[in-house]
Amino acid sequence: MAFASSLDQIGPLARDAYDAGIVLEAIAGQDPLDSTSQSVPVPQYSAMLDNWGHSLSGVKIGIPAEFWAEGIQPEVEAAVREAIEQLRSLGAEIIDIGLPFTNYALATYYIIAPAEASANLARYDGMKYGYRAPDADNAVDSMLATRDYGFGPEVKRRIMLGTYALSAGYYDAYYKKAQQVRTLVAEDYRKAFQQVDAIVGPTTPTVAFPVGEKVADPLAMYLNDVYTVPANLAGIPGVSVPCGFAGGLPIGLQILGNHFDEAGILRVANAYQTATDWHLRRPSLQVASGKQE
Repeated sequence: MAFASSLDQIGPLARDAYDAGIVLEAIAGQDPLDSTSQSVPVPQYSAMLDNWGHSLSGVKIGIPAEFWAEGIQPEVEAAVREAIEQLRSLGAEIIDIGLPFTNYALATYYIIAPAEASANLARYDGMKYGYRAPDADNAVDSMLATRDYGFGPEVKRRIMLGTYALSAGYYDAYYKKAQQVRTLVAEDYRKAFQQVDAIVGPTTPTVAFPVGEKVADPLAMYLNDVYTVPANLAGIPGVSVPCGFAGGLPIGLQILGNHFDEAGILRVANAYQTATDWHLRRPSLQVASGKQE
């Protein structure tokens, strides 16, 4: 089901960047039943990666200063900086850049995304779409029970946030303003890609956290999106590849590219994975008191 229509996207999960390129060849392109798909030629990503080989000579990679914000875990920063040096050794030119409106991207995302979720999920009322609660005496009780039992706490939280942002008296102050900032975030990336071919940084400010650890603290969970939501707002492609471990848990390296330049970011990811073996390693699973952590 749709969550936030202007932000939603699909992307393959694969063992490595080369395999991701093969899958992308199958899913990319225009779908006549999907109004958000574009009529652009689909490259043969795997053939392009074969032709490029493992060198990044001539590739300019931007490193945003904003991606080293306060709160980033030291082990994550160290692993990502080491990965950047690895890209340099493969022939890439490393260029420091600025994305000033990145600092507002997270707040912008968490206004736009819940607003669109509120609108998209309004149809799930038990009448036509999705789950219908049993044993209701009338239509109103059925709708109330359906949305009560059919949506989990996080879904309800986002619906309430979105409904508030879209309500009379707050639309201009929140949703409209967020859309204006979104334009500024996209403009940051447009200017950056006039200087560089790809942008690299951490995927998240911390290592992966155990399932359920941050359920009681949604704000901490939202903060982990700080480096990834700008790409959604700007509508650009990105890929995340493993670049290290801390405490047995994986660290991600994010590679962002210009519009429709999936081939470019796959090239960087493939070259990096050819020179390293992080993607071949697996996190350690500790078992305590019969429970997997």
